[in-house]
Amino acid sequence: MTTTADPLALESQVCFALSVAARSVISAYRPVLEPVGLTHPQYLVMLALWEHGALSVRRLSDLLALEPATVSPLLKRLEGLGYLTRERSSRDERVLEVALTAAGRELRSYAETIPGAMMRRLGLGPDELRELHGTMTRLIAAARGEA
Repeated sequence: MTTTADPLALESQVCFALSVAARSVISAYRPVLEPVGLTHPQYLVMLALWEHGALSVRRLSDLLALEPATVSPLLKRLEGLGYLTRERSSRDERVLEVALTAAGRELRSYAETIPGAMMRRLGLGPDELRELHGTMTRLIAAARGEA
C-alpha cells in the first residue's frame, strides 16, 4: 500500500516553516538587544544607518522593505532613546532626514558583538548562515517576481 503525502499538511508548507522560523529567530534576538533597549525592528533601522549614514525616511523605508508609516514609530522611539535625529531637509522641506547621534554611532561597537552572539545562540556557523542568507535572498526575489 502506497501512502500519498498530503500536499496541505501544515508541517510540509514552506510558508509555515518561514513564519515559525522568523518568529523564533526574532525572539532569539530579544535578550541580545535588551541591554541597549532595542527591539528587532529598531535594530534593523540602526543597521541601515550604520551602513549608509544619514537617510531620508523614504530611502530608509525602501532599504527595510517597509512602509514609511511603519518606520515612523520606530524612528520616534529611537529618537527618544537618543540614538538618532529626524529633521526636515534644508534642500526640500517635504523630505524628513534621519541621522545618527553620537550615542547612536557609539552603539555600533556593542552591535558588532551581536552577529557572533546570534551565531552561538542559533548554533550556526558563518558558512551555514551565508548559505541560508543566499537561499532566503533567492526566495524573496522569487516571491517578488524578480527571479
